[in-house]
Amino acid sequence: MSGLLGPLELVGDRWVIGDPKRGQGSCVVLTRDGMEHHVRGVPEARSAVPWSRVVGLTVKASARTWLATRTGGVVNALGGGHLEAGPEACVVGAHLRYPQEGWKVVYGHHERAYTYQHMFLLGDLFRKTAEAGAARLLGDPEWLAPVVAELAPTPKWTPLPGRRVTELLTTLGVN
Repeated sequence: MSGLLGPLELVGDRWVIGDPKRGQGSCVVLTRDGMEHHVRGVPEARSAVPWSRVVGLTVKASARTWLATRTGGVVNALGGGHLEAGPEACVVGAHLRYPQEGWKVVYGHHERAYTYQHMFLLGDLFRKTAEAGAARLLGDPEWLAPVVAELAPTPKWTPLPGRRVTELLTTLGVN
């Protein structure tokens, strides 16, 4: 069973987006109650959002660590700006209700590279799960583990990978 999909990784018994060991250790921890923004050296969450407030979700990432730097952003801009790059390239965003507002966390990139397929599949999984009103499932490790295990081995040449996410969610009863 695969324990990672792009920046999403199983750490102990919790799913975490970002690397809690690099840089400031900024990461997003998915819990049964919601999403928590943590940084290294601080035991409590810097901010938290309950799943009940989530209307929409986005997860973005740069493919390589160096692209998530200011230099990476400049190089990307000079090259046409077609990649996620710059200091805010690795971000989890949420559209919240009651009150309507945005929530955004910049997380630390792992030392390993992320494949474009994994980045797309993760972003699509989060977006479609939230759109279906089932964002709370992302905080359930028993639900998320087999989903990641199913999506992670998707070959990079698979046409229409978003269809794979849709079919998987439909199979699991998330519409």
